[in-house]
Amino acid sequence: MNDVFLEFSTVIIVVLLVSLLMRLLRQPLIIGYILSGVLVGPLLLGVVQASDTLDVFAHFGIALLLFIIGLGLNPRIIKDVGKTAFATGIAQIVFTTAVGWLITVALGYSPLIALYIAIALAFSSTIIVLKLLSDKKENHRLYAKISIGFLLVQDICATLILIVVAALNNNNLTPDLVYGLVLKGLLLILGLWLMAGWLLPKLKNLISNNQEFLFVFAIAWGLGVGALFYSSGFSLEVGSLAAGVALASQSYAGEIASRLKPLRDFFIIMFFVSLGAAIQLGVLGEIIPQAILLSIFVLVGNPLIVMVIMGLLGFTKKTGFKAGLAVAQISEFSLIFIALVAISLESELGQKVVGLTTIVAIITITLSSYMIIYADKIYDTIAHLLNVFERKNVRSEKRVGEQPELLLIGYNKGGEQFAKAFRELGRPYLVVDYNPEIIEQLERGNLPHTYGDISDLELVEELGLHQVKLLISTLGEYEVNRFLASYLQERNLDAIFICSAEHPEQAARLYEAGASYVMLPHYIGGERILNFIKKSGIDKQAFAVFRDKHLTHIANLQAEQKTTESAQDKQSGRVKSVLRRVKPFKKK
Repeated sequence: MNDVFLEFSTVIIVVLLVSLLMRLLRQPLIIGYILSGVLVGPLLLGVVQASDTLDVFAHFGIALLLFIIGLGLNPRIIKDVGKTAFATGIAQIVFTTAVGWLITVALGYSPLIALYIAIALAFSSTIIVLKLLSDKKENHRLYAKISIGFLLVQDICATLILIVVAALNNNNLTPDLVYGLVLKGLLLILGLWLMAGWLLPKLKNLISNNQEFLFVFAIAWGLGVGALFYSSGFSLEVGSLAAGVALASQSYAGEIASRLKPLRDFFIIMFFVSLGAAIQLGVLGEIIPQAILLSIFVLVGNPLIVMVIMGLLGFTKKTGFKAGLAVAQISEFSLIFIALVAISLESELGQKVVGLTTIVAIITITLSSYMIIYADKIYDTIAHLLNVFERKNVRSEKRVGEQPELLLIGYNKGGEQFAKAFRELGRPYLVVDYNPEIIEQLERGNLPHTYGDISDLELVEELGLHQVKLLISTLGEYEVNRFLASYLQERNLDAIFICSAEHPEQAARLYEAGASYVMLPHYIGGERILNFIKKSGIDKQAFAVFRDKHLTHIANLQAEQKTTESAQDKQSGRVKSVLRRVKPFKKK
């Protein structure tokens, strides 16, 4: 036990030091995590002896990452991108396998071995792409949703291939095994559908009323469903994703996602460390040129294949380009697949194939991380060369699930009238509330809403406050409103921010923090600003004039208050003077 603790502590310290170096060099932290794994692995320091423990932490990270992604894939989003993701995912696997087979055969491998290697090249790393998209905060973009979609199609195909290869190694691939797997999958999906559609809505108040219970429920649900799928013969990735999708339509899905992210980030670091620690290169000098050639194919050829497919489907060249970068590396599935294949090969040939795939994985994971992080800069440089990948009639590149322009925090205390005004404006809007009873009311009214605590920075970023045009907070909590004002001053200066205050002094401080208008008191202030919005719309200049008038009004209120306090002080002084002259009452 002590040895494992010391090993794990050493790994964390190494990760910290390497991550610090990456920060100083302004390099992606994901590269630092993989390098940390190489350092503590058998190639160099050999710190990690209990690799099983590291793998367990890595699996927790994978499960939580896919679970959180699933929470954002509600049925409407799946409907929007499902067909495109399926078509792109299948076509990319087929074309990459075909072209990769031709290249590998040209390198001198037998047709069967070439097929194994080509299949390994066809699958990309869902985990790495999701981590990078999450770091860039672009999970909501159209290209990201499509990328996640076809990567998950790849995961399902990879799962089936791994099952087939494992069965062939054990000589037990039978029709009964295939039928049993299909039946299990259908039963699991049916069970989740019934729970998500019937049971969980009935238990909503019980689950969401207590934040600690919600946190425990989320972890138990995500890991439990993932383990159930895994024990049924499917991959952990598919099970964890299904667990998230089952909760995606629940009002508290956003709150769960924001609370689990810190936990996810810690465990996912262990995944990348374990990936680096598992690298065992051996004597591979003779196959490095082959690995470089295959890496170029994965880094350049795979994105080109996706760009062609998405261009034919009518997407813009930018959407196709950024989605294509998601397949510019090979997956952890590829390494597992090749390791299983190597069991049936001669020792020397098996080591050669595993080594080749490992080097390709290192090169492509490292370079594709840079490509995804700097995708916009790369695109701006080569956009003029990509016109061939875009048809004349293209689909608009908009956010899936439409990013709200107007955001209302708190439906109570006049929020209902603001929501009505938003509908009249015809702009996409969203209501955020922390009260399960209010959430039920919003659901009955079919109003766009989410459940969560707006003081949670993770939720703020999930909601996209850096892009909203109008934010209204009916909350009377000064600290929360000041936090929102400060956030918008740093991330979204163009946004109009309207909030509430209990008294003029709070209002003055909120104005100082950057609020566009402060409602004071709630009802009168809300009524005035509501009429102003209906009359002027979302015009920041008009709000500036309105704000200045209100500041003058507050200054007058404060001046009157000081005059009143001064008069009260004088009156109090006179009363005290009279009381001092009054003789005390004597008891008889």
